[in-house]
Amino acid sequence: MSQDSTLSAAQVLTKLRFRHLQLLELLGRTRNLRIAAEQMHITQPAATKILSDLEAMFDAPLFERLPREMRPTDLGTLSVRYASTTLSNLGKFSGEFATLKNGGYGHLTVGIIAASAAQLVTATIKEIQRRRPRLIIKLVEQSSDQLAAWLEERRIDVMVGRPTEARHEALFHVVNLLAEPVRAVVGQHHPLLRERRVEMTGLGQWPWILYPQGTAMRRLFEETFAAAGMVAPVGIVETPSIFSTLELLQATDMISLQPQAAMDKYVKHGLLGYLDVPIRRTLSNYSVITRKDEATSQAMDEFVGILLSIAAQCER
Repeated sequence: MSQDSTLSAAQVLTKLRFRHLQLLELLGRTRNLRIAAEQMHITQPAATKILSDLEAMFDAPLFERLPREMRPTDLGTLSVRYASTTLSNLGKFSGEFATLKNGGYGHLTVGIIAASAAQLVTATIKEIQRRRPRLIIKLVEQSSDQLAAWLEERRIDVMVGRPTEARHEALFHVVNLLAEPVRAVVGQHHPLLRERRVEMTGLGQWPWILYPQGTAMRRLFEETFAAAGMVAPVGIVETPSIFSTLELLQATDMISLQPQAAMDKYVKHGLLGYLDVPIRRTLSNYSVITRKDEATSQAMDEFVGILLSIAAQCER
């Protein structure tokens, strides 16, 4: 980079204002200058002037003026992304600062996959609640692909799940936690539990509760049937919800592939039963995943530290 371009970048940074960033973020979402102006509580001519100032400042067009929308150029898309990130970080800073100033412990948004990971997170929350009784924790349960998208968009602070795309290696810091043995599970009333031997070929005739396409559990399900030389049956119900699955297993003759750690207590209490059929492999380790190159709060660092410590104890 030349000295001139460095000076130019420095000059731009001194001229950027909050309203510049706010307009970029709103235009990126709405693609409409009138709506963006309304949400900023300014007139449309004022919004037009802010955008013109931005484009003059950057010496480049940021949006195409089309009849029905304001479409970001490549440089506009880049600008919108960084404006959104900056505003998100400013909001987070403001909230945490106010909370700490008023004697609180802040808040943390944690995304988790169901089943075994939920148990580990529960144990972590129990310990961090003891240490930080006023910390507010928001739990979001979803499949790994959706959680990864939310982590990238900064809608959650930390994720307990699995990376689902190759590019996540460049975006996220990933630390393995635990592997998940998997079992075929049914309601305690299921006819197959009365049979001495259950073959994979017989399972294709029963209705299944499946995890959604693209999830690690769904891939394992399909691999298990493929290893037996069979086409995987189609699920009657597809859901990532462990709670919906538990209700359906107890009320119907459906079968589901689930992490053993999450099912053991229901089997122990006589609500569910395991089918003695070979599962091709265990699920790969789920992980604690955070964004790279980003300052983290004390609460988040402590949460992740407790999570890793409890996971290490579980492996012994």
